[in-house]
Amino acid sequence: MPELRVLVADDEPLARRGLVRLLGLHDDIAVVGESPTGAEAVRAIRATRPDLVLLDVQMPELDGFAVLRALDPDPPPLVVFITAFDDYAVRAFDVQAVDYLVKPFSDRRFTDMLARVRQRLQHPAAAATGPRDEIVIATTGRRSVVIPICDIDWIEAQDYCALVHTGAASHLLRESIRTLEQRLAPRAFLRVHRSVLVNRARVRELRRPAQGEWILVLHDGTELPVSRRLRPAVTRYFATRA
Repeated sequence: MPELRVLVADDEPLARRGLVRLLGLHDDIAVVGESPTGAEAVRAIRATRPDLVLLDVQMPELDGFAVLRALDPDPPPLVVFITAFDDYAVRAFDVQAVDYLVKPFSDRRFTDMLARVRQRLQHPAAAATGPRDEIVIATTGRRSVVIPICDIDWIEAQDYCALVHTGAASHLLRESIRTLEQRLAPRAFLRVHRSVLVNRARVRELRRPAQGEWILVLHDGTELPVSRRLRPAVTRYFATRA
């Protein structure tokens, strides 16, 4: 695979060192520069022409969004915002950011982000669908939380909203489970109950008791009911895994 050239722009030295360390774990990545201010990031991007910029939102002189505006009319590199603030998530995807990581994030989340970047570089035409197709955004008041679809374990209906479960965290979406099913079914989600939509990759087993309700068990031990109406679809899914 061709080398991925990355510029790190963050005003905190410790944060830059951490990002460089994580990037160093990947043989196909070369860090071409580090920038502590927005203005320096603009100069470095023009000088080094990186494939990817890991860009902090709040920096001296120019914030992350101002950095992108300053590059106009030149086409910007791929951008991933990495910040301690989740308030700018919607705005980040409006400027076509590939991803948006909120500190602190896990090594797995960082690796998933790089996979998304590599995919975008290999298939530029996929950008036409927009990064919003790969995430859902939960908004409460002025706070927005970006949830990559690949991180979702399962979703449960709550009246006209939906509660999205990702590991130990849960986020309320003001969107119906029916609407989410239409969007997520092509991405390997399965409706198993009137109120439950599950990520197929999280499914461990199906329990079929002689009497009573069928139960779907996830890898983390979560047990979810399977409705009688949707049993045929669940059975077909397990048949394809055999």
